[in-house]
Amino acid sequence: VIDATSLGWGTRVKGFVACFAIGCLCSLLGSCLLWVPRKGLTLFAVFYTLGNIASIGSTLFLMGPMKQLKRMFEHTRLIATIVMLLCLILTLCSAFW
Repeated sequence: VIDATSLGWGTRVKGFVACFAIGCLCSLLGSCLLWVPRKGLTLFAVFYTLGNIASIGSTLFLMGPMKQLKRMFEHTRLIATIVMLLCLILTLCSAFW
């Protein structure tokens, strides 16, 4: 089962590049939409958050999901992970409330 579901190295790199490019594009689009009247801040928050999630998710292709989560929640990285996730949530909360 593990061999049938694992991706080859070339496929992993292509997935990483595609997901990272989408993340950068969403973040850039969010920055451009910041200047739209009335809805600009909400659009910025949504696209910026989606861009960050896609960029972080792109590393899942290189490491694999479980290894990524284990590394994110190691003792030395726990505070940084919590702060990052909290900031993503607070960005959305500040835009919608």
